[in-house]
Amino acid sequence: MSSARIWADPVSCVRPDSTVLEAIQMMDREKVGAVVVMNDDGLKGIFSERDVMLRVVLPLRNPETTRISDVMTSPVETVPKNATTDDALKLMLERHIRHLPVIGESGRVEGMLSIRTLLNQKVEDLTLELDTLEAYFTADGAGG
Repeated sequence: MSSARIWADPVSCVRPDSTVLEAIQMMDREKVGAVVVMNDDGLKGIFSERDVMLRVVLPLRNPETTRISDVMTSPVETVPKNATTDDALKLMLERHIRHLPVIGESGRVEGMLSIRTLLNQKVEDLTLELDTLEAYFTADGAGG
């Protein structure tokens, strides 16, 4: 991934046997919209604000007793660490994903991308490019 600075790191994670309430409390405490679900074997799923609404609130499940393993999204879309931010953004837009775990060479989760962060970065990049082009075309050089 060319822009490691935009990953959330360290990644917020919970175990599959955690309750929904525990996951939501972590999301609130760490100000994130999703947590990865991991056990000793690695990545098992992802649990997001969307999962809270559609898989907990809508069916009237009790967040104090519902286990994450029952309401997480699995399997999880991931992106390799060496992917470009454009590749990650394209995947997220095509699959309607808001959070995307970044996987390192070892197969372990090394970070989390959010679509909001990627889109903000894209706007910054395009603004810089526009400013550069504008400066080039409006420069008053010799013979210009």
